[in-house]
Amino acid sequence: MRASRAVVMVGGLLALATMPWWARDQYQLHLAALIGVYWILIAGLNLIVGYSGQLSIGHVGLLAIGAYAFAILTGRYEWSPWIALMASGGIGALCGLLLGLPSLRLPGFYFAMATLAFALIVTEISLAQGDLTGGGTGLSVPGFTAPFDTPGGFHALILSVAALITWLTWNVARFMWGRALIAVRDSVVTAQAVGVPVFRAKLLVFVFSGLTAGVAGALFASLQSYITPDTFVFELGLFFFVCIIIGGRGTIVGPLIGTAVLTALPEIVAPLARWSTFFYGLLLLAVVLLVPEGIGHVVEIVRARWKPRSLQSFAVTPDAARLARCLRADPER
Repeated sequence: MRASRAVVMVGGLLALATMPWWARDQYQLHLAALIGVYWILIAGLNLIVGYSGQLSIGHVGLLAIGAYAFAILTGRYEWSPWIALMASGGIGALCGLLLGLPSLRLPGFYFAMATLAFALIVTEISLAQGDLTGGGTGLSVPGFTAPFDTPGGFHALILSVAALITWLTWNVARFMWGRALIAVRDSVVTAQAVGVPVFRAKLLVFVFSGLTAGVAGALFASLQSYITPDTFVFELGLFFFVCIIIGGRGTIVGPLIGTAVLTALPEIVAPLARWSTFFYGLLLLAVVLLVPEGIGHVVEIVRARWKPRSLQSFAVTPDAARLARCLRADPER
């Protein structure tokens, strides 16, 4: 089973890495890069929504902060894109900390409203601070230096960052922190009873999700080459949330599949562009009613039926001599 997973993983990475050579046009490469950028944010958001059970629908605000930070630092202050990329991640983490400290103490619905209010505040600030953000006109965003200044090179950069973030979230999910977050999601009282620091666990993953959102914002801004406040609408934040719900919370592969499917869906139904919202709603309704666990659960079922686990049995031979010695040593038995 592990060997087959490794083969599939290596094959998928090779297919993505060689995409600049076999993609039919530049738009397909752009679409793949957009999926990668969205996944960088959703991978961190998945720890909040899928593992700790917090309903954050305002991560588009953190995405906007990372994008504007990158555009301002590289365009106005002429920072190196690499330093600006790291700074955008750090600013996103700091904003995640400042937002999480008061809001993570709120119950679920009120926490969701707090994140939504944060996203709306970011939009209004970007409109009001025209001297810094360009206001409604927006900002032009410089690209990265060679060899990442071409579509193929930028695709390789996004793929590398996405692979790193996926590896980090996978390690968080499968070790102690992942178990602690699942315990918090399922029952806060039980998690506290077994010694899980509930608030600290939620705050740490929220800060990490802010970092991934900041990095994703910087890459998103460079990919778009021009950003305005209208780029970061509420529907985009809702889109990130729906990707996790459709993919299946509590997994890594499920939200990744959900991100790819929902990002590519407008292209699949391009002749029916006016009905794109309808198809989003139809897919969400079908998943919620038919497969509440998400697409990732369907993948697990298919994989289990295709290659069921082999159960190993071991014969247990009692040590009669040792048992006899124990009985002789204790006459009361």
